[in-house]
Amino acid sequence: MNLTLKQYIDWINDWTLDAKNVINHYLNKAKEKNSQTFSFVRFHEDYVNSHIDDLISKPLHGAPIGLKDIILTKGYISSCGSKMMKDFVSPYSATCFETLEKNGGLMVGKTNMDEFAMGSSTETSYFGKTINPHGINRVPGGSSGGSTAAVAADLCIAALGTDTGGSVRQPASFCGIVGLKPTYGRVSRYGVQSMASSLDQVWVITKTVEDAGILLKAIAGYDTHDAQSCPEADTWQQPTYKNDVKKPKLALPKEALGEGLDPRIKTRFLEYIKKLKGLWWEIEEIDLPIMGYAVPMYYTLMPAEVSTNLARFDGIRFGLQDDTTKYPDILDYYKHIRSEGFGEETKRRILLGTFVLSSANYEGYYLKAQQAREQLKADFSKIFEQYDAIITPTTPTLPGKIGEKINDPLTMYLEDMYTIPANMAGIPAMSIPWGMIEENGEMLPMGIQLMTDRRQEEKLLELWWILEKLN
Repeated sequence: MNLTLKQYIDWINDWTLDAKNVINHYLNKAKEKNSQTFSFVRFHEDYVNSHIDDLISKPLHGAPIGLKDIILTKGYISSCGSKMMKDFVSPYSATCFETLEKNGGLMVGKTNMDEFAMGSSTETSYFGKTINPHGINRVPGGSSGGSTAAVAADLCIAALGTDTGGSVRQPASFCGIVGLKPTYGRVSRYGVQSMASSLDQVWVITKTVEDAGILLKAIAGYDTHDAQSCPEADTWQQPTYKNDVKKPKLALPKEALGEGLDPRIKTRFLEYIKKLKGLWWEIEEIDLPIMGYAVPMYYTLMPAEVSTNLARFDGIRFGLQDDTTKYPDILDYYKHIRSEGFGEETKRRILLGTFVLSSANYEGYYLKAQQAREQLKADFSKIFEQYDAIITPTTPTLPGKIGEKINDPLTMYLEDMYTIPANMAGIPAMSIPWGMIEENGEMLPMGIQLMTDRRQEEKLLELWWILEKLN
């Protein structure tokens, strides 16, 4: 049984399937097969049993959904992949989870992730590494690697993740599934542990483009608890999905074909572009030099926000705790708690962010990066005055082996070179799988990304729905 969300809903509606049987099938399969990928860090069978009767009567009919461990759920552990929060039981639920429940989505468990969403391979989790179901000892991408691997391995029908600089599109590409990032503010961030507040977004991870639209509709909406929530978030409607839409005009940044792109991906990507042009799609190469600065500006601004957001974990108000009487003073206690509670990548970003925000560096680094971000937004706005969407590869490389890049953070950071710009600009973006590439006897997925202007998820979904049929 390998159901899409649309199939599940349709077949429950026409009595072809029994919802309880399907839900229990997925829960049992996930528990049995989880050791192969370590997609889930914990299952919530008690939650399933106590909510199944109520949720199967709602629009999603209790569809089994995986939740990234960074999304808070009242009464259940939400550990963010970190020792610092390994026993944290949330007193309230994230708005996106509450909205999912209202529409009938059923949490089967919490999925693995890079610690505090910091990583591109799901290797920094305190609980262990997730394995890509498409390769032997291959990374699934990150930080939402647990969610994407779970969907790719059919351990759940769909999943929710979060994305700060590509943490769903990149693993979606590596795992051969669909990842959709909406406009910043389309889905509430309330109740999602903050990494970098101006960049974080809740994402949907599905098997098809149509499923992505269904799940996004189930969690989107205006929320007064989130200061950045869009008032128009409630008005969005799913596309009609028609084949006879006007042929779009796409922009292809020349910078997306330059240094760092695997030649095999480049060849397949250009073949795809040629195919689209043969179908009378208008695709023009453009200059977008600011795109080349997206990674350095991101790794200036993001750590600054990380440093601020994680300052609360001091072992007194939040996080790992110990007997304070064992330490000579409060500073020694803080040092112990934060040294023990945080992993290496998290410490690296906290230190970098603290450096950027220091009085000596604030104007030279942080403010300049903010100015560059505004320029990137302006450049994107000009492009969307002439083009319907921007097309790029999703990732510059294929999924590597576990341990291959973990000790080379700069190389790891470049995995997000094509995905970061959409987060910096707050625009919707989506990756869909496009074929496989052979490497050492393994067939590994690659993905292609489209970006549209703000609040144009309908256009994005409609374009990708058409292109998905060409795959």
